Amino acid sequence: MTNIICRFIWRTVTTEKARPMTERPKFFDDLAGVAGGAISALAGVREEVSSLVRARVDEAVRRLDLVKREEFEAMAELARRAKAEVEALERRVAALESGAPETDETSDLAS
Repeated sequence: MTNIICRFIWRTVTTEKARPMTERPKFFDDLAGVAGGAISALAGVREEVSSLVRARVDEAVRRLDLVKREEFEAMAELARRAKAEVEALERRVAALESGAPETDETSDLAS
């Protein structure tokens, strides 16, 4: 796109040197029109690239079969609770095997 603008400027400057001063603003108007068209075309390309990248990322996430944060946090909480329960049961088993009387902590699991 820049190459087209440069050619346009070069042709205009080299072929029409003897133009009166009143016609110069038309050159700049034309140049502004070309630049404006290029900018709007680039904005459209930007939007298209953005939507393509977003679609590709969404597709990759679906293929990875990722879990949502809420689901992950819920499972992490279940794992923490299970770990605490296993530790309490291990203490209870150790106390029962040693013949020591159950404490309040180990008897809570019996009920």
